[in-house]
Amino acid sequence: MKRSLATIITALALTALSFAAVKPGDAAPDFTAVDSNGRTHKLSDFKGKYVVLEWTNQGCPYTVKHYASGNMQKLQKEWTGKGVVWLTVLSSAPGQQGHVSAQEENAYLKKQNASPTAALIDEKGTVGKLYGAKTTPHMYIIDPQGKLIYAGAIDNKPTTDQSDVSSAKNYVSAALTEAMSGKPVTTASTSPYGCSVKYAN
Repeated sequence: MKRSLATIITALALTALSFAAVKPGDAAPDFTAVDSNGRTHKLSDFKGKYVVLEWTNQGCPYTVKHYASGNMQKLQKEWTGKGVVWLTVLSSAPGQQGHVSAQEENAYLKKQNASPTAALIDEKGTVGKLYGAKTTPHMYIIDPQGKLIYAGAIDNKPTTDQSDVSSAKNYVSAALTEAMSGKPVTTASTSPYGCSVKYAN
C-alpha cells in the first residue's frame, strides 16, 4: 500500500470540488508576478506563445512523484524547447506547508535539474486564486491568443506512485500536441488531483 488512507481521502475530496475560476474557452486572466530570481513577469507579455502554468509544492507527495521520476523536468525541457513558456507557480503562504523562499526554490530547481521558464513566487495566492488553482500539481494551458485551452490534472493516474508515470495519459502533452498541430484539444478539462494549495487562512 503506497498511499496512506488520509492521502487517498484528500485526493478524492479534491477531485470532487468545483475548482475552476476560469474554464477552457475563457480569456486567461492577466497577472503580474515576480519570479525566484526577482524578475517581474506579466502574462500578457507572452502573447503569441503557448503558456503552461504549473502549481507546485516541494513537499507534496503528488508533486514529488512527478519530480522524483523526472517526469516534470522532461515535460518542461520538451515543451520549452518547442517555444512554450512554462511558469511554475508557488502559492503556499508564509507559515503554511510548502512555503519556500526564492533562494530555496532556486536551490530545489537546481537539485532537480528542472527548467521552467520561471518559478513565480505567489505567496499571497493572488495568481492561484485568480485561476482557482486547488491542487499541486494543477495545470493550465493558454494559447497564443490568450485563451485558456486546458485546465486540470497533469495525467490520468491520481496516485503518488512513480511507476504510474510511464503508463499514464499525460493531458498536458496531449493538449499541447493537438493545439500546436492546429487541432482542437480533445480533453480540455479534467479534475485535478494532489495536495491542496496552502493559501493563507
